[in-house]
Amino acid sequence: MSTKNNAVLNPRRRSLLLASAGMLGAGMAGMPQLAFAKETIKVGVLQPFSGGLEALGEQGGQAIRLALEEANASGGVLDGRMFEMIRADTKTDPKTAVERTNELIRRYRVNAIIGPVTSAERDAIRPLVERYKVPLLYATDYEGGTCSRYVTLYSSVPDQWVNSFIPYVAENVGKNLFLIGSDYVWPRKMNEAIDKVAAEKGAKVVATEYTPWGVKDYTSTLRKIESSGADVVVMSIVGADAVTFIKQFAAAGLKDKIKVAFFGFSENYLAGLTPGESEGIITVCNFTEALDKPEAKALVKKVRDKFGPNAIVSNTVDAHYTMTRFYIEAIKRANSDDKEAITDAIVGQTLMSGNGEVSLRASDRHADLNILIAQAQGGKMVVLKDIGLVKASQQCAA
Repeated sequence: MSTKNNAVLNPRRRSLLLASAGMLGAGMAGMPQLAFAKETIKVGVLQPFSGGLEALGEQGGQAIRLALEEANASGGVLDGRMFEMIRADTKTDPKTAVERTNELIRRYRVNAIIGPVTSAERDAIRPLVERYKVPLLYATDYEGGTCSRYVTLYSSVPDQWVNSFIPYVAENVGKNLFLIGSDYVWPRKMNEAIDKVAAEKGAKVVATEYTPWGVKDYTSTLRKIESSGADVVVMSIVGADAVTFIKQFAAAGLKDKIKVAFFGFSENYLAGLTPGESEGIITVCNFTEALDKPEAKALVKKVRDKFGPNAIVSNTVDAHYTMTRFYIEAIKRANSDDKEAITDAIVGQTLMSGNGEVSLRASDRHADLNILIAQAQGGKMVVLKDIGLVKASQQCAA
């Protein structure tokens, strides 16, 4: 997908190329390889470092690195063993994600994999992690329904985001909804949930449209939106495509007529849009750097102390940082690097995230999360409503 007009989707690389196939090694957490006195615990960081979702990949990678470096600086785990990151680029492509996962497991023999981002990538690699029984730690909001011993998810599902956001939109923004999303499983499942909740709340879905990856011209779609009678566009377009859409939506003069409710909108997108283009966009999230809570301010400080004053601290950062901490604590609880023991120990925990305490449930390996409604105002995120803890329904069928 194109990254044109989206500066944040072109982050600086921080790793050395280890193999031409796309494997990247960050080494360890601020420590030279020669300093390792004991065998390291290798962690696969499987993220889209190119291909259109690199903003999410880089932020996820930074968050994982921060958590592992903190653990190493505190003496590591298991009597002094250090963590070692192995970065792998999915290129925002399921087939590549499978290739990289195979290399992480068979060549690098990682203890766990954190990532990827899209549901298509996650579903593509699931058979591999189940076959080799390697913990896959997924920290991106998704459509729900994954049930596997080897996949643990720090992810908002429709029960948490749709059920919180759409009633707010219907009450405060508008009741005639035009749904538009990227053409893959997450937007489609989210829109199925929106259809149901909207009807219950007296709102109406006037049209639904899905767009392929890499769209450069949304003119025909914008005409449909303008003539649809919608007063709210509900977006689940992702990555660079979302930036392209918002820019063209604003340029067409639709912002004054139709509001935008955007699933997945965060500080990532603010960096690629002008304040005028982003003004008024409303979203649902688990974390934003604007949150006025001690734990949020502490996370923002940690990230910017490590990666610079302009580092973006988004929902993606909080999710991957917290998920990595759950993994570190699981090793401590298990007192072992055995993958089965870690798989058992990672669930049933409660930790402080960047937005309150969160828990990983043993019943279905999903998270109970705190939910926010936020809006772009003046080029920054502003919290409109702190909904608090929302528990999703069980994601494993009985």
